[in-house]
Amino acid sequence: MEQLVLRARAAFQTGRSRPLSFRLQQLRALQRMVQECQKEILGALAQDLHKSEFNAFSQEVVSILGELDHVLEKLPEWVAPEPAKKNLLTMMDEAYVHSEPLGVILIIGAWNYPFVLNIQPLIGAIAAGNAVIVKPSELSEKTATLLAKILPQYLDKELYQVINGGVKETTELLKQRFDHILYTGSTGVGKIVMEAAAKHLTPVTLELGGKSPCYIDKDCNLDIACRRVTWGKYMNCGQICIAPDYILCEPSLQSQIVERIKETVREFYGEEIKKSPDYERIINLHHFKRVTSLLEGQKIAFGGETDEATRYIAPTVLTDVNPNSKVMQEEIFGPVLPIVPVKNADEAIQFINQREKPLALYVFSNNNKLIKRMIEETSSGGVTGNDVIMHFTLSSLPFGGVGNSGMGAYHGKHSFDTFSHRRSCLIKKLKMEGANKLRYPPNSQSKVDWASFFLLKRFNKVRIGLFFLAFLGILVAITVKKYQAVLRRKALLIFLVIHRLHWSNKQ
Repeated sequence: MEQLVLRARAAFQTGRSRPLSFRLQQLRALQRMVQECQKEILGALAQDLHKSEFNAFSQEVVSILGELDHVLEKLPEWVAPEPAKKNLLTMMDEAYVHSEPLGVILIIGAWNYPFVLNIQPLIGAIAAGNAVIVKPSELSEKTATLLAKILPQYLDKELYQVINGGVKETTELLKQRFDHILYTGSTGVGKIVMEAAAKHLTPVTLELGGKSPCYIDKDCNLDIACRRVTWGKYMNCGQICIAPDYILCEPSLQSQIVERIKETVREFYGEEIKKSPDYERIINLHHFKRVTSLLEGQKIAFGGETDEATRYIAPTVLTDVNPNSKVMQEEIFGPVLPIVPVKNADEAIQFINQREKPLALYVFSNNNKLIKRMIEETSSGGVTGNDVIMHFTLSSLPFGGVGNSGMGAYHGKHSFDTFSHRRSCLIKKLKMEGANKLRYPPNSQSKVDWASFFLLKRFNKVRIGLFFLAFLGILVAITVKKYQAVLRRKALLIFLVIHRLHWSNKQ
Protein backbone atom coordinates (compact mmCIF):
# COMPACT_ATOMS: atom_id res chain seq x y z
CA MET A 1 0.00 0.00 0.00
CA GLU A 2 2.76 2.40 0.98
CA GLN A 3 4.51 1.96 -2.37
CA LEU A 4 1.31 2.64 -4.30
CA VAL A 5 0.68 5.84 -2.37
CA LEU A 6 4.32 6.92 -2.78
CA ARG A 7 4.00 6.26 -6.50
CA ALA A 8 0.97 8.54 -6.70
CA ARG A 9 2.75 11.23 -4.67
CA ALA A 10 5.86 11.07 -6.85
CA ALA A 11 3.67 11.46 -9.94
CA PHE A 12 1.92 14.45 -8.36
CA GLN A 13 5.22 16.09 -7.50
CA THR A 14 6.25 16.09 -11.15
CA GLY A 15 3.60 18.78 -11.58
CA ARG A 16 1.96 17.22 -14.62
CA SER A 17 -1.51 17.07 -13.03
CA ARG A 18 -1.60 20.86 -12.51
CA PRO A 19 -1.92 22.42 -16.00
CA LEU A 20 -5.49 23.12 -17.09
CA SER A 21 -4.85 21.41 -20.43
CA PHE A 22 -3.87 18.16 -18.68
CA ARG A 23 -6.91 18.21 -16.39
CA LEU A 24 -9.24 18.74 -19.34
CA GLN A 25 -7.52 15.97 -21.28
CA GLN A 26 -7.97 13.50 -18.41
CA LEU A 27 -11.62 14.47 -17.91
CA ARG A 28 -12.32 13.97 -21.62
CA ALA A 29 -10.62 10.57 -21.38
CA LEU A 30 -12.91 9.72 -18.45
CA GLN A 31 -15.87 10.83 -20.56
CA ARG A 32 -14.78 8.46 -23.34
CA MET A 33 -14.43 5.65 -20.81
CA VAL A 34 -18.04 6.05 -19.65
CA GLN A 35 -19.29 6.16 -23.23
CA GLU A 36 -17.19 3.32 -24.62
CA CYS A 37 -17.49 0.99 -21.61
CA GLN A 38 -21.18 1.64 -21.00
CA LYS A 39 -22.31 -1.95 -21.60
CA GLU A 40 -19.71 -3.32 -19.20
CA ILE A 41 -20.69 -0.76 -16.55
CA LEU A 42 -24.39 -1.58 -16.86
CA GLY A 43 -23.60 -5.31 -16.74
CA ALA A 44 -21.58 -4.96 -13.53
CA LEU A 45 -24.36 -2.96 -11.86
CA ALA A 46 -26.88 -5.63 -12.88
CA GLN A 47 -24.78 -8.34 -11.26
CA ASP A 48 -24.13 -6.39 -8.07
CA LEU A 49 -27.58 -4.90 -7.43
CA HIS A 50 -29.98 -6.55 -9.88
CA LYS A 51 -30.32 -3.23 -11.72
CA SER A 52 -32.01 -3.13 -15.10
CA GLU A 53 -30.12 -1.38 -17.90
CA PHE A 54 -32.63 1.47 -17.85
CA ASN A 55 -32.28 2.01 -14.09
CA ALA A 56 -28.51 1.72 -14.10
CA PHE A 57 -28.19 4.18 -16.96
CA SER A 58 -30.65 6.75 -15.57
CA GLN A 59 -29.48 6.52 -11.95
CA GLU A 60 -25.72 6.29 -12.42
CA VAL A 61 -24.36 6.79 -15.94
CA VAL A 62 -26.42 9.86 -16.87
CA SER A 63 -25.44 11.76 -13.72
CA ILE A 64 -21.74 11.11 -14.40
CA LEU A 65 -22.00 12.25 -18.02
CA GLY A 66 -23.85 15.36 -16.86
CA GLU A 67 -21.20 16.11 -14.23
CA LEU A 68 -18.42 15.72 -16.79
CA ASP A 69 -20.15 18.08 -19.23
CA HIS A 70 -20.59 20.66 -16.49
CA VAL A 71 -16.99 20.47 -15.23
CA LEU A 72 -15.47 20.53 -18.72
CA GLU A 73 -17.43 23.69 -19.50
CA LYS A 74 -16.74 25.51 -16.23
CA LEU A 75 -13.22 24.41 -15.26
CA PRO A 76 -11.34 27.21 -17.12
CA GLU A 77 -13.42 29.69 -15.11
CA TRP A 78 -12.84 27.88 -11.79
CA VAL A 79 -9.04 27.70 -12.10
CA ALA A 80 -8.70 31.42 -12.92
CA PRO A 81 -7.40 33.62 -10.05
CA GLU A 82 -10.27 35.14 -8.08
CA PRO A 83 -9.70 38.87 -7.42
CA ALA A 84 -9.94 39.86 -3.76
CA LYS A 85 -11.14 43.13 -2.24
CA LYS A 86 -8.41 45.45 -0.98
CA ASN A 87 -8.06 48.08 1.73
CA LEU A 88 -6.45 51.52 1.49
CA LEU A 89 -2.98 50.15 2.28
CA THR A 90 -3.12 47.60 -0.56
CA MET A 91 -5.01 49.53 -3.23
CA MET A 92 -2.03 49.59 -5.59
CA ASP A 93 -1.22 45.89 -5.08
CA GLU A 94 -2.41 42.66 -6.69
CA ALA A 95 -4.62 40.53 -4.40
CA TYR A 96 -6.32 37.31 -5.44
CA VAL A 97 -7.26 33.78 -4.37
CA HIS A 98 -5.50 30.95 -6.20
CA SER A 99 -7.02 27.44 -6.06
CA GLU A 100 -4.19 24.92 -5.86
CA PRO A 101 -4.43 21.11 -5.69
CA LEU A 102 -4.11 19.50 -2.26
CA GLY A 103 -1.97 16.56 -3.37
CA VAL A 104 -2.90 12.88 -3.11
CA ILE A 105 -6.61 12.21 -2.51
CA LEU A 106 -8.15 8.98 -1.18
CA ILE A 107 -11.73 8.26 -2.27
CA ILE A 108 -13.47 5.41 -0.43
CA GLY A 109 -16.67 4.65 -2.32
CA ALA A 110 -19.92 2.98 -1.30
CA TRP A 111 -21.63 -0.15 -2.60
CA ASN A 112 -25.20 1.14 -3.06
CA TYR A 113 -24.28 3.31 -6.06
CA PRO A 114 -20.86 1.83 -6.78
CA PHE A 115 -20.23 3.66 -10.04
CA VAL A 116 -21.46 7.19 -9.35
CA LEU A 117 -20.14 7.35 -5.76
CA ASN A 118 -16.61 6.52 -6.94
CA ILE A 119 -16.50 8.44 -10.21
CA GLN A 120 -18.28 11.66 -9.20
CA PRO A 121 -15.74 12.64 -6.52
CA LEU A 122 -12.95 11.45 -8.83
CA ILE A 123 -14.10 14.02 -11.40
CA GLY A 124 -13.77 16.80 -8.81
CA ALA A 125 -10.36 15.62 -7.64
CA ILE A 126 -9.00 15.48 -11.21
CA ALA A 127 -10.51 18.89 -11.98
CA ALA A 128 -8.69 20.34 -8.97
CA GLY A 129 -5.35 18.94 -10.21
CA ASN A 130 -4.75 16.15 -7.69
CA ALA A 131 -3.47 12.59 -7.78
CA VAL A 132 -6.15 10.12 -6.68
CA ILE A 133 -6.44 6.65 -5.20
CA VAL A 134 -9.91 5.13 -5.50
CA LYS A 135 -10.98 2.37 -3.11
CA PRO A 136 -14.34 0.92 -4.25
CA SER A 137 -16.49 -1.07 -1.85
CA GLU A 138 -15.74 -4.78 -1.88
CA LEU A 139 -19.47 -5.52 -1.50
CA SER A 140 -20.17 -4.34 -5.06
CA GLU A 141 -17.51 -6.73 -6.31
CA LYS A 142 -18.24 -6.71 -10.05
CA THR A 143 -18.23 -2.91 -10.32
CA ALA A 144 -15.07 -2.67 -8.20
CA THR A 145 -13.28 -5.19 -10.42
CA LEU A 146 -14.43 -3.38 -13.56
CA LEU A 147 -13.18 0.00 -12.30
CA ALA A 148 -9.75 -1.49 -11.56
CA LYS A 149 -9.68 -2.82 -15.12
CA ILE A 150 -10.91 0.15 -17.18
CA LEU A 151 -9.66 3.26 -15.34
CA PRO A 152 -5.96 2.56 -16.14
CA GLN A 153 -6.90 2.12 -19.81
CA TYR A 154 -8.05 5.74 -20.04
CA LEU A 155 -6.34 7.74 -17.27
CA ASP A 156 -2.73 8.36 -16.23
CA LYS A 157 -1.75 5.09 -14.52
CA GLU A 158 0.51 6.70 -11.92
CA LEU A 159 -1.68 9.65 -10.94
CA TYR A 160 -4.98 7.75 -10.78
CA GLN A 161 -5.05 4.28 -9.24
CA VAL A 162 -7.72 1.81 -8.10
CA ILE A 163 -7.05 -0.40 -5.07
CA ASN A 164 -9.47 -3.24 -4.31
CA GLY A 165 -9.86 -5.31 -1.20
CA GLY A 166 -11.82 -5.64 2.03
CA VAL A 167 -11.50 -4.38 5.59
CA LYS A 168 -7.86 -5.49 5.87
CA GLU A 169 -6.78 -3.58 2.75
CA THR A 170 -8.79 -0.50 3.68
CA THR A 171 -7.29 -0.49 7.19
CA GLU A 172 -3.78 -0.68 5.74
CA LEU A 173 -4.61 2.07 3.25
CA LEU A 174 -5.81 4.36 6.05
CA LYS A 175 -2.41 4.09 7.74
CA GLN A 176 -0.86 5.97 4.82
CA ARG A 177 -0.64 9.73 4.60
CA PHE A 178 -3.07 11.50 2.27
CA ASP A 179 -3.86 15.16 1.68
CA HIS A 180 -7.63 14.63 1.77
CA ILE A 181 -9.94 11.66 2.30
CA LEU A 182 -13.51 11.43 1.02
CA TYR A 183 -15.50 8.55 2.49
CA THR A 184 -19.07 7.54 1.68
CA GLY A 185 -20.73 5.02 3.98
CA SER A 186 -21.92 4.42 7.51
CA THR A 187 -21.44 6.70 10.49
CA GLY A 188 -19.57 3.97 12.40
CA VAL A 189 -16.94 3.51 9.71
CA GLY A 190 -16.85 7.28 9.21
CA LYS A 191 -15.56 7.64 12.77
CA ILE A 192 -12.81 5.09 12.04
CA VAL A 193 -11.79 7.01 8.90
CA MET A 194 -11.72 10.30 10.77
CA GLU A 195 -9.63 8.81 13.59
CA ALA A 196 -7.08 7.44 11.10
CA ALA A 197 -6.95 10.76 9.25
CA ALA A 198 -6.38 12.69 12.47
CA LYS A 199 -2.99 11.01 12.96
CA HIS A 200 -1.73 12.87 9.88
CA LEU A 201 -3.95 15.96 10.32
CA THR A 202 -5.60 14.97 7.05
CA PRO A 203 -8.86 16.79 6.28
CA VAL A 204 -11.88 14.60 5.55
CA THR A 205 -15.18 14.79 3.73
CA LEU A 206 -17.59 12.28 5.26
CA GLU A 207 -20.75 11.43 3.35
CA LEU A 208 -22.64 9.36 5.89
CA GLY A 209 -26.40 8.98 6.31
CA GLY A 210 -28.90 8.80 9.11
CA LYS A 211 -32.65 8.72 9.37
CA SER A 212 -33.97 11.28 6.89
CA PRO A 213 -37.48 12.37 7.97
CA CYS A 214 -40.38 13.11 5.65
CA TYR A 215 -43.17 15.28 7.05
CA ILE A 216 -46.48 15.14 5.16
CA ASP A 217 -48.81 18.02 6.00
CA LYS A 218 -52.59 17.60 5.85
CA ASP A 219 -52.62 20.60 3.50
CA CYS A 220 -51.08 18.96 0.44
CA ASN A 221 -51.96 16.82 -2.54
CA LEU A 222 -51.61 13.34 -1.03
CA ASP A 223 -51.70 11.57 -4.39
CA ILE A 224 -48.64 13.47 -5.65
CA ALA A 225 -46.85 13.37 -2.28
CA CYS A 226 -47.22 9.61 -1.92
CA ARG A 227 -46.24 9.00 -5.55
CA ARG A 228 -42.98 10.91 -5.07
CA VAL A 229 -42.25 9.29 -1.70
CA THR A 230 -42.85 5.83 -3.17
CA TRP A 231 -40.42 6.54 -6.00
CA GLY A 232 -37.69 7.79 -3.67
CA LYS A 233 -38.12 5.18 -0.96
CA TYR A 234 -38.18 2.01 -3.06
CA MET A 235 -35.70 3.01 -5.77
CA ASN A 236 -32.61 0.76 -5.53
CA CYS A 237 -34.60 -1.35 -3.04
CA GLY A 238 -34.38 1.48 -0.50
CA GLN A 239 -30.57 1.39 -0.48
CA ILE A 240 -30.11 5.16 -0.83
CA CYS A 241 -28.51 7.33 1.83
CA ILE A 242 -30.98 10.15 1.13
CA ALA A 243 -34.11 8.01 0.83
CA PRO A 244 -36.98 9.12 3.09
CA ASP A 245 -36.34 6.92 6.13
CA TYR A 246 -39.67 7.47 7.89
CA ILE A 247 -42.87 9.51 7.56
CA LEU A 248 -44.22 11.94 10.14
CA CYS A 249 -47.91 12.85 9.77
CA GLU A 250 -51.09 13.44 11.73
CA PRO A 251 -52.85 10.19 12.78
CA SER A 252 -55.82 10.85 10.49
CA LEU A 253 -53.55 10.72 7.43
CA GLN A 254 -52.00 7.32 8.11
CA SER A 255 -54.54 5.09 6.38
CA GLN A 256 -54.80 7.44 3.38
CA ILE A 257 -51.02 7.47 2.94
CA VAL A 258 -50.87 3.67 3.18
CA GLU A 259 -53.52 3.21 0.50
CA ARG A 260 -51.93 5.68 -1.89
CA ILE A 261 -48.44 4.17 -1.50
CA LYS A 262 -49.92 0.70 -1.99
CA GLU A 263 -51.62 1.80 -5.23
CA THR A 264 -48.43 3.48 -6.47
CA VAL A 265 -46.30 0.40 -5.75
CA ARG A 266 -48.70 -1.65 -7.85
CA GLU A 267 -48.51 0.95 -10.62
CA PHE A 268 -44.68 1.10 -10.55
CA TYR A 269 -43.84 -2.60 -10.15
CA GLY A 270 -46.98 -4.52 -11.14
CA GLU A 271 -48.92 -7.21 -9.29
CA GLU A 272 -45.86 -9.48 -9.05
CA ILE A 273 -43.14 -7.17 -7.77
CA LYS A 274 -40.58 -9.97 -7.75
CA LYS A 275 -40.77 -10.16 -11.53
CA SER A 276 -40.41 -6.42 -12.11
CA PRO A 277 -37.17 -5.48 -13.90
CA ASP A 278 -37.30 -2.13 -12.08
CA TYR A 279 -37.11 -3.54 -8.55
CA GLU A 280 -33.63 -4.28 -7.22
CA ARG A 281 -32.39 -6.64 -4.49
CA ILE A 282 -30.57 -6.23 -1.16
CA ILE A 283 -26.79 -6.23 -1.70
CA ASN A 284 -25.95 -9.32 0.41
CA LEU A 285 -27.25 -11.78 3.00
CA HIS A 286 -25.93 -9.81 5.97
CA HIS A 287 -27.91 -6.71 5.02
CA PHE A 288 -30.93 -8.85 4.10
CA LYS A 289 -31.05 -10.27 7.64
CA ARG A 290 -30.41 -6.84 9.16
CA VAL A 291 -33.37 -5.27 7.33
CA THR A 292 -35.76 -8.18 7.93
CA SER A 293 -34.95 -8.09 11.65
CA LEU A 294 -36.36 -4.54 11.75
CA LEU A 295 -39.81 -5.93 10.90
CA GLU A 296 -40.06 -7.95 14.12
CA GLY A 297 -42.91 -6.81 16.35
CA GLN A 298 -44.09 -4.16 13.88
CA LYS A 299 -47.55 -3.55 12.46
CA ILE A 300 -47.15 -4.23 8.73
CA ALA A 301 -49.76 -2.27 6.77
CA PHE A 302 -48.71 -3.92 3.52
CA GLY A 303 -45.70 -5.71 2.07
CA GLY A 304 -43.36 -7.61 4.37
CA GLU A 305 -42.78 -10.57 2.01
CA THR A 306 -39.18 -11.79 1.87
CA ASP A 307 -37.11 -14.38 0.03
CA GLU A 308 -33.66 -15.08 1.47
CA ALA A 309 -32.48 -17.06 -1.56
CA THR A 310 -32.80 -14.04 -3.86
CA ARG A 311 -32.39 -11.39 -1.12
CA TYR A 312 -35.84 -10.03 -2.00
CA ILE A 313 -37.74 -7.80 0.42
CA ALA A 314 -41.04 -6.41 -0.82
CA PRO A 315 -41.89 -2.70 -0.55
CA THR A 316 -43.19 -2.44 3.00
CA VAL A 317 -45.04 0.16 5.08
CA LEU A 318 -45.29 0.05 8.88
CA THR A 319 -47.94 2.01 10.80
CA ASP A 320 -48.26 3.34 14.36
CA VAL A 321 -44.54 2.88 14.84
CA ASN A 322 -43.18 3.49 18.32
CA PRO A 323 -40.36 6.09 18.22
CA ASN A 324 -38.34 3.89 20.60
CA SER A 325 -38.58 0.72 18.51
CA LYS A 326 -35.57 -0.87 16.80
CA VAL A 327 -36.62 0.28 13.33
CA MET A 328 -36.38 3.89 14.56
CA GLN A 329 -32.92 3.53 16.11
CA GLU A 330 -30.82 2.98 12.99
CA GLU A 331 -30.84 3.94 9.33
CA ILE A 332 -33.01 1.38 7.55
CA PHE A 333 -31.25 1.34 4.16
CA GLY A 334 -33.89 -0.96 2.74
CA PRO A 335 -37.48 -0.97 1.41
CA VAL A 336 -39.18 -0.53 4.78
CA LEU A 337 -41.08 2.71 5.48
CA PRO A 338 -42.29 3.39 9.05
CA ILE A 339 -45.05 5.92 9.68
CA VAL A 340 -44.82 7.72 13.03
CA PRO A 341 -47.96 9.69 13.98
CA VAL A 342 -47.47 13.23 15.34
CA LYS A 343 -50.12 15.77 16.40
CA ASN A 344 -48.94 18.62 14.18
CA ALA A 345 -45.96 20.38 12.60
CA ASP A 346 -44.78 21.63 16.01
CA GLU A 347 -44.47 18.07 17.28
CA ALA A 348 -42.80 16.99 14.02
CA ILE A 349 -40.14 19.71 14.41
CA GLN A 350 -39.58 18.70 18.03
CA PHE A 351 -39.33 15.02 17.01
CA ILE A 352 -36.69 15.80 14.36
CA ASN A 353 -34.65 18.05 16.65
CA GLN A 354 -34.52 15.45 19.42
CA ARG A 355 -32.57 13.12 17.12
CA GLU A 356 -29.26 13.21 15.26
CA LYS A 357 -29.09 15.62 12.32
CA PRO A 358 -30.14 13.75 9.16
CA LEU A 359 -28.59 13.82 5.70
CA ALA A 360 -31.87 15.01 4.16
CA LEU A 361 -35.21 16.49 5.20
CA TYR A 362 -38.40 16.27 3.16
CA VAL A 363 -41.54 18.34 3.64
CA PHE A 364 -44.78 18.10 1.66
CA SER A 365 -47.23 20.98 2.01
CA ASN A 366 -49.15 23.55 -0.02
CA ASN A 367 -48.19 26.03 2.70
CA ASN A 368 -44.88 27.52 1.62
CA LYS A 369 -44.51 29.27 4.99
CA LEU A 370 -44.64 25.90 6.73
CA ILE A 371 -41.92 24.50 4.46
CA LYS A 372 -39.72 27.53 5.17
CA ARG A 373 -40.43 27.18 8.88
CA MET A 374 -39.37 23.51 8.85
CA ILE A 375 -36.15 24.58 7.13
CA GLU A 376 -35.53 27.40 9.62
CA GLU A 377 -36.27 25.39 12.78
CA THR A 378 -34.46 22.12 11.95
CA SER A 379 -31.03 21.11 10.66
CA SER A 380 -30.09 18.61 7.95
CA GLY A 381 -27.54 18.10 5.20
CA GLY A 382 -30.04 19.12 2.51
CA VAL A 383 -33.74 19.78 2.00
CA THR A 384 -36.24 19.11 -0.75
CA GLY A 385 -39.73 20.55 -0.41
CA ASN A 386 -42.64 18.71 -2.06
CA ASP A 387 -40.36 16.02 -3.48
CA VAL A 388 -37.57 13.67 -2.40
CA ILE A 389 -33.93 13.13 -3.47
CA MET A 390 -34.05 15.78 -6.22
CA HIS A 391 -31.68 18.23 -4.47
CA PHE A 392 -28.95 15.61 -5.12
CA THR A 393 -29.35 16.07 -8.88
CA LEU A 394 -28.38 19.78 -8.93
CA SER A 395 -24.63 20.33 -9.40
CA SER A 396 -25.09 23.90 -8.20
CA LEU A 397 -26.13 22.66 -4.74
CA PRO A 398 -23.50 21.28 -2.33
CA PHE A 399 -24.23 17.69 -1.35
CA GLY A 400 -23.16 16.71 2.14
CA GLY A 401 -24.19 16.07 5.71
CA VAL A 402 -24.04 17.87 9.01
CA GLY A 403 -23.27 16.52 12.48
CA ASN A 404 -23.85 12.78 12.61
CA SER A 405 -24.73 12.64 8.90
CA GLY A 406 -21.31 13.85 7.80
CA MET A 407 -19.14 16.87 7.06
CA GLY A 408 -17.99 18.65 3.96
CA ALA A 409 -19.71 18.63 0.58
CA TYR A 410 -19.14 18.01 -3.10
CA HIS A 411 -20.81 18.09 -6.58
CA GLY A 412 -19.89 20.51 -9.37
CA LYS A 413 -17.92 23.55 -8.19
CA HIS A 414 -18.24 22.30 -4.62
CA SER A 415 -16.15 19.22 -5.54
CA PHE A 416 -13.49 21.47 -7.06
CA ASP A 417 -13.42 23.58 -3.88
CA THR A 418 -13.32 20.51 -1.60
CA PHE A 419 -10.22 19.15 -3.31
CA SER A 420 -8.47 22.53 -3.62
CA HIS A 421 -6.64 24.81 -1.22
CA ARG A 422 -7.82 28.38 -1.64
CA ARG A 423 -4.46 30.12 -1.39
CA SER A 424 -4.29 33.80 -0.46
CA CYS A 425 -1.95 35.77 -2.73
CA LEU A 426 -0.83 39.41 -2.33
CA ILE A 427 1.80 40.84 -4.68
CA LYS A 428 3.25 44.25 -3.83
CA LYS A 429 5.63 46.50 -5.76
CA LEU A 430 9.05 47.58 -4.48
CA LYS A 431 7.95 51.19 -4.66
CA MET A 432 6.19 53.80 -2.50
CA GLU A 433 8.29 52.77 0.51
CA GLY A 434 7.38 56.00 2.24
CA ALA A 435 3.84 54.72 2.81
CA ASN A 436 5.26 51.77 4.77
CA LYS A 437 6.71 54.01 7.50
CA LEU A 438 3.40 53.60 9.33
CA ARG A 439 4.23 49.94 10.08
CA TYR A 440 7.95 50.32 10.78
CA PRO A 441 9.42 51.07 14.24
CA PRO A 442 9.72 53.24 16.17
CA ASN A 443 6.00 53.39 16.87
CA SER A 444 3.98 56.40 17.99
CA GLN A 445 0.42 57.44 18.68
CA SER A 446 0.15 59.24 15.36
CA LYS A 447 1.27 56.12 13.51
CA VAL A 448 -1.31 54.05 15.39
CA ASP A 449 -4.02 56.59 14.56
CA TRP A 450 -3.13 56.62 10.86
CA ALA A 451 -2.87 52.82 10.72
CA SER A 452 -6.29 52.55 12.37
CA PHE A 453 -7.70 54.94 9.80
CA PHE A 454 -6.31 53.00 6.83
CA LEU A 455 -7.10 49.53 8.16
CA LEU A 456 -10.41 50.03 9.94
CA LYS A 457 -12.09 52.75 7.92
CA ARG A 458 -14.65 51.40 5.46
CA PHE A 459 -15.23 53.34 2.25
CA ASN A 460 -17.90 52.62 -0.30
CA LYS A 461 -17.18 53.20 -3.98
CA VAL A 462 -18.97 56.58 -4.07
CA ARG A 463 -16.95 57.90 -1.13
CA ILE A 464 -13.69 56.67 -2.62
CA GLY A 465 -14.60 58.32 -5.93
CA LEU A 466 -15.39 61.61 -4.21
CA PHE A 467 -12.16 61.32 -2.23
CA PHE A 468 -10.09 60.97 -5.39
CA LEU A 469 -11.98 63.77 -7.14
CA ALA A 470 -11.29 66.07 -4.20
CA PHE A 471 -7.65 64.98 -4.17
CA LEU A 472 -7.37 65.61 -7.91
CA GLY A 473 -8.99 69.05 -7.46
CA ILE A 474 -6.43 69.94 -4.81
CA LEU A 475 -3.58 68.85 -7.09
CA VAL A 476 -4.95 70.95 -9.93
CA ALA A 477 -5.35 73.99 -7.64
CA ILE A 478 -1.77 73.62 -6.34
CA THR A 479 -0.43 73.25 -9.88
CA VAL A 480 -2.34 76.30 -11.10
CA LYS A 481 -1.17 78.40 -8.16
CA LYS A 482 2.45 77.30 -8.56
CA TYR A 483 2.61 78.02 -12.26
CA GLN A 484 0.10 80.87 -12.54
CA ALA A 485 2.79 83.45 -13.49
CA VAL A 486 4.06 81.20 -16.28
CA LEU A 487 0.52 80.54 -17.39
CA ARG A 488 -0.22 84.29 -17.51
CA ARG A 489 2.85 84.92 -19.73
CA LYS A 490 1.89 82.06 -22.03
CA ALA A 491 -1.68 83.25 -22.23
CA LEU A 492 -0.51 86.81 -23.08
CA LEU A 493 1.84 85.46 -25.76
CA ILE A 494 -0.97 83.39 -27.32
CA PHE A 495 -3.24 86.47 -27.28
CA LEU A 496 -0.61 88.61 -29.05
CA VAL A 497 0.01 85.97 -31.72
CA ILE A 498 -3.71 85.61 -32.43
CA HIS A 499 -4.13 89.38 -32.50
CA ARG A 500 -1.25 89.82 -35.00
CA LEU A 501 -2.62 87.09 -37.24
CA HIS A 502 -6.03 88.74 -37.14
CA TRP A 503 -4.46 92.13 -38.07
CA SER A 504 -2.47 90.57 -40.94
CA ASN A 505 -5.61 89.06 -42.42
CA LYS A 506 -7.29 92.48 -42.42
CA GLN A 507 -4.34 93.95 -44.41
